[in-house]
Amino acid sequence: MTELLFPAGFRWGTATAAYQIEGAATEDGRTPCIWDTFSRTPGAVRNGDTGDIAADHYHRMREDVALMKDLGVTDYRFSVAWPRVQPAGRGPAVERGLDFYRRLTDELLSAGIRPVVTLYHWDLPQELEDAGGWPHRETAERFAEYAGLVAGALGDRVSTWTTLNEPWCAAFLGYASGEHAPGRRDPVAALRAAHHLNLAHGRAVQVLRAALPAAAEVSLTLNLHAVRALSEAEEDREAARRVDALGNRIFLDPVFHGRLPEDLVRDTAGLTDWSFVRDGDLEAIAAPLDSLGINYYSPTVVGAGTSGSPSPWPGAEPHVRFVPAPGPRTAMDWPVDADGLYELLVRLRDELPGVPLMVTENGAAYDDYADPSGEVHDPERVAYLRDHLAAVHRALADGVDVRGYFLWSLLDNFEWAYGYGKRFGIVHVDFASQRRTPKDSARWYADVIARGGLRG
Repeated sequence: MTELLFPAGFRWGTATAAYQIEGAATEDGRTPCIWDTFSRTPGAVRNGDTGDIAADHYHRMREDVALMKDLGVTDYRFSVAWPRVQPAGRGPAVERGLDFYRRLTDELLSAGIRPVVTLYHWDLPQELEDAGGWPHRETAERFAEYAGLVAGALGDRVSTWTTLNEPWCAAFLGYASGEHAPGRRDPVAALRAAHHLNLAHGRAVQVLRAALPAAAEVSLTLNLHAVRALSEAEEDREAARRVDALGNRIFLDPVFHGRLPEDLVRDTAGLTDWSFVRDGDLEAIAAPLDSLGINYYSPTVVGAGTSGSPSPWPGAEPHVRFVPAPGPRTAMDWPVDADGLYELLVRLRDELPGVPLMVTENGAAYDDYADPSGEVHDPERVAYLRDHLAAVHRALADGVDVRGYFLWSLLDNFEWAYGYGKRFGIVHVDFASQRRTPKDSARWYADVIARGGLRG
């Protein structure tokens, strides 16, 4: 039997986000973030669910770290809740908030697990949103200050740092389509937000470099779109170009090349002249990184046409139609297609030579449940994970420098606008009792980690 073995030192991880699992929404000085406010907006989140309790990780952290130790993961990617550390988004840190992350990192290190910190996973302090949010330039400066506070507290414990998670979602789902917090529908604000998220990243990199030991790794995580044209027709290829500009190159070009995509500026000329980009911004955004994180779930197929309104694609929506990809689908109605992950990794090998890559999120939601014996069988998730890890192995064989894989997610959690109706975890959470039950996929992943690869 052939085995698909991964390189020695490959980082086997899992990932979570603070608002999705922590709960304790009003404890130890934490104040509301935009998701606390948004989840209380009628109709914004299914069933009116909130993250007030979520998976209660704030109180069950040691139990959750023990689960990870049993899995054998080498790394755990978690986010720090900005309003827990700096409730107003400005000023001194709340030590009680930082203490939670000190305890978490100490617990991880005791278990032999490397902590990987994400500074921003969408929980902007509500006071900063009230002052203008990400469309407002000052928010980028406040983020850099916050980054310094966290680095000062955890820099002696944490060697891998990520500035932002999925700034595309924060900008365009938050400010253009309004599907995510803060629920605004202003395409110009979304474009401004994207630039200021890029700027926040660049400013934070500078702060982290100054505050952390020289050996610390600093990264960014993007949910890059594996964009495919519906056909070779010119109008379909043009639709793909527009989505690639707004979904991918709006971040890749400033971060790695210190420039805005010229075609994006042309596409959005009817909305903005981009005068909010000031001298020195692009140089700051292009601060060198040690790696790039890639989040991937499914491909994006587009053709000529029009998309629905309100759209998260300002400047592209009059020309683009999103087409369902063929094949099986997850409970999120997302197509299952591991080739898209391979395509992205190979593209980045070619476009960003010398930049190590990490798959920082990959996983699937399915309608799994605990059976009468208390077990949770999720064969569809196992198949999904197997296919996507095989795609990573294929990319490695083709010379892509992939350093690790972080499965999304450790726990069933608050799935943003879907509330508690979608389960991504390899550990089932009964939200009424908070009981944790490892699913079949958890045992499968533990076996993959133990053998360092996949059975053939």
